[in-house]
Amino acid sequence: FGLVTGQLGSDESQTTEASLTARDRVGIQDFVLLDAYTSESAFLDNLRKRFHENLIYTYIGTLLVSVNPYKELDIYSKKQMDIYMGVNFFELPPHIFALADNVFRTMLFEFNNHFILISGESGAGKTEASKKILQFYAVSCRSTRLLNNVRDRLLLSNPVLEAFGNAKTLKNDNSSRFGKYMDIQFDYQGGAVGGHILSYLLEKSRVVHQNHGERNFHIFYQLVEGGEEDLLRWLGLERNCQHYSYLVQGGCAKVSSINDKNDWKTVQKALSVIELSKSDIEYLFGIIASVLHLGNIKFEADVRGYATLSNNQEMHWLLGIPAQVINHVFSPFSVDHAVYARDALAKAIYDRTFNWLVNKINESLANKDSSRKTVIGLLDIYGFEVFSVNSFEQFCINHCNEKLQQLFIELTLKSEQEEYEMEGIEWEPVPYFNNKIICDLVEEKHRGIISLLDEECLRPGEATDLTFLEKMEEKIGGHPHFVTHKLADQKTRKTLQRGDFRLLHYAGEVTYCVVGFLDKNNDLLYRSGKEVMQQSKNPIIKHCFPSTEPDSKKRPETVVTQFKSSLVGLTEILMSKEPWYVRCIKPNEAKQPGRFDDVLVRHQVKYLGLMEHLRVRRAGFAYRRKYEIFLQRYKPLCPDTWPNWKGTAAEGVQRLIKHLGYKRDEYKLGRTKIFIRHPRTLFATEDAFQDCKHKLATRIQAKYKGYRVKGDYLKQKEAATKIENCWRGLIARKERERRAWAVKVIKKFIKGFMTRNQPASIDNSEYLAYVRQSYLTRLKENLPKTVLDKDSWLTPPPIMREVSQLLKKLYIRQMVRKYIQGITPQRKAQIMLKVQTSIMFKGKKESYPFSVSRPFLDTRIGETAELFSCHCYSVPVVKYDRNGFRPRLRQLILTQDAAYLVEEAKIKQQIDYSSLKGNGVIANKQNCIKVVQGSVRFDIQPGREGFVDFKSGQESTVYRAKNGHLMVVSVAFKETKVIIHDMCSSLSSTFILGINKSKVKMMVMWG
Repeated sequence: FGLVTGQLGSDESQTTEASLTARDRVGIQDFVLLDAYTSESAFLDNLRKRFHENLIYTYIGTLLVSVNPYKELDIYSKKQMDIYMGVNFFELPPHIFALADNVFRTMLFEFNNHFILISGESGAGKTEASKKILQFYAVSCRSTRLLNNVRDRLLLSNPVLEAFGNAKTLKNDNSSRFGKYMDIQFDYQGGAVGGHILSYLLEKSRVVHQNHGERNFHIFYQLVEGGEEDLLRWLGLERNCQHYSYLVQGGCAKVSSINDKNDWKTVQKALSVIELSKSDIEYLFGIIASVLHLGNIKFEADVRGYATLSNNQEMHWLLGIPAQVINHVFSPFSVDHAVYARDALAKAIYDRTFNWLVNKINESLANKDSSRKTVIGLLDIYGFEVFSVNSFEQFCINHCNEKLQQLFIELTLKSEQEEYEMEGIEWEPVPYFNNKIICDLVEEKHRGIISLLDEECLRPGEATDLTFLEKMEEKIGGHPHFVTHKLADQKTRKTLQRGDFRLLHYAGEVTYCVVGFLDKNNDLLYRSGKEVMQQSKNPIIKHCFPSTEPDSKKRPETVVTQFKSSLVGLTEILMSKEPWYVRCIKPNEAKQPGRFDDVLVRHQVKYLGLMEHLRVRRAGFAYRRKYEIFLQRYKPLCPDTWPNWKGTAAEGVQRLIKHLGYKRDEYKLGRTKIFIRHPRTLFATEDAFQDCKHKLATRIQAKYKGYRVKGDYLKQKEAATKIENCWRGLIARKERERRAWAVKVIKKFIKGFMTRNQPASIDNSEYLAYVRQSYLTRLKENLPKTVLDKDSWLTPPPIMREVSQLLKKLYIRQMVRKYIQGITPQRKAQIMLKVQTSIMFKGKKESYPFSVSRPFLDTRIGETAELFSCHCYSVPVVKYDRNGFRPRLRQLILTQDAAYLVEEAKIKQQIDYSSLKGNGVIANKQNCIKVVQGSVRFDIQPGREGFVDFKSGQESTVYRAKNGHLMVVSVAFKETKVIIHDMCSSLSSTFILGINKSKVKMMVMWG
């Protein structure tokens, strides 16, 4: 869940507070907000929930708890690093990148030094955590060529130190067998400009002895398994770990989870990056091979009981020491003493070579600039160890953790108290277990275990581990945190051996076996061994065993004293810096993903002091945030503060908590922060925020979508306006060009028109060409369709007259030729008939021109020809139907024998003169026949009559009168010779004829 303003809805801005809504499923991201903060069960339950959801990181304030998942998680990519860069510590889910980024930004802002303490037992993931922090800084710091070189050396120093200082143990396949403190130096801009490494208490006894199921340091196996053949031959080694005594004591030279060959390549690359010369690398591997050869030396007792040495030419050559000189190291000793001297020499060689390597790395990381730098320290140190048998190493390691716990509590309380004082809130004393009593038990002068151990190692006489135990019983027997078999009660005595003593550490009881304490604390290298090493021709050995070393007759400091001194130095370094903490937890012993062992985790939670730290953090107020952050998140809950508060953040928070109804004992207002005492108060506030968040999100989304749509609309409108402007401009330019072209063309056209009748010239050549083309184009579209249309030839312009005449002649000839070629015999016969008809009717008949284009019908031509072969007379007439007097055009043909009524060459009616009966007179003069005025009646059908009325008038006409009769009007003439007055009643039609000047003017017929 993102912040309400500006961050709501962001997938990557899930804040710690907002995740509280999912607390029942995935637990709480900050243990400080746990209600039952004093309950270990509640603590474990929260840790378990998150572990099963692959959420391996949880906060206790600014302390980070990390649970090893024993599987790869996709949470360390470059993308994840980018997400956590520059983000508020509590703004995103817990992550080691969040811690690293917060340390880095605080260092830049405050310009002071910080350190990150990474602790936990073997296999909990401390080394991986330190790697992730280094990788984050390598990506997040600013980059230059010089800074990149420093970054690469910082990163690649890890594989080198792991190869020489890590080993497989029963609990971890890559366990750090030394403590490492690395300072990373930054300039004022945040660029990594240098570094420095301090190592603590290398477990050099591992060189000569390993428990079953464990291995020696990785570098030995990497050299044997991954070294090139030439290199192995030069070192006198074989590619078989079983041939070397120092590599087979644990019985597991091969480990499935470790690829020695690949690791060898990584180490070789890293050694070159940290600027080791080729010769230094050869001498270094020569020393590693010498240690293996040294472990294979066998001793036999001679007649005097002294040890004799079998020849080992490879070791002599690699160290550059004559064989007789090396023999001097182991004589005159018994076989047991010779073995001890051999192992002591092997441990000393490896230990000092390791220190030399650390110093070489520091030289490559050294910052040459003397200006002030800020530092972030990384302390990756062995965690609290409790085994079935705990010896001198576990005693030192656990004392270191005891001191760090004391420092941790002091610094935590100090930072809490300083924050309260800075905010002006009264400090309330916090009850906690002060482990100073345990630290004093171990390191107090003259009375502590370390002092007693040194005294026993240094005193004359026969000192043994048991005498050391007796001395402890005598001096500190009454201490409440110390018990032995002798001092214990009957019940406790059953759990202790006679050579054991038990210390009650802050993390719980640990039983130590006193056997080997004196030898391991002395760790003496005989003077003869040092003197022989000083004669070596190997420059690294000569550097590790300098001839200027203090007088060898003086007894060197014991191991525990050296460790105590280095621990004091480490404490001073840490006290000068601001602390940050990463607590690593191992979920199960079997290294299985997804398995959470409650008993094992509870034990680690106890000895890591997590409950103690939580109690300190919760002693006063569980939750504290700056006013700005608190107001920014929860201001939607108050109408007065939403959406924007105009006053100061402190005033806004006061108004907000007043609206929420906080009680006075639930919170305190500091100078810059609000302090909330109980998590339930925060949870209630968070739940209220979640209720209103969705409404706010909907409103914000609506506003935002409207804003986006409006923005898109304005962009589209602007784009459309630009497109319109461009388009209009383009059209205008094209129009201007078109008009300019038109002006030129018109000018040329007009000039050509004005000079068209002049001879061809530049001024009229184009116009004349246009005229020719135009005329030919129009002529093509208006050519005569037939030969008869020859007079419709298009009138040519003057310039084309001659050409037009030629074209006309050619075209007519072409049409005639084409027409003649297309005439069929039938068509030819028709034409002949037309010619004959033309002779007969042309100029004699008005309708003749209309009949010329109509072809004759074959079925009627014969009849008509025969019918009209004699003299005949024809006139157009109008027939009026009896019923309604509708006019119809007909042709009346009179022959000598009959009268014919014809419609379009079809004989509609034939009346033979012989069939006529009654009185009638045909005029013998060529004057008009005038119709007698009156009426003619006729039968339309049975019971229905029709009438034809006749009268004289100014104009001859026939029409239908208003009374429904057919009215025939004729012009009056002076002479009337004949009157046809009696028509045969047997005829189906009656004819009325008017004759004027030898022509039939009108015929009225009804039928």
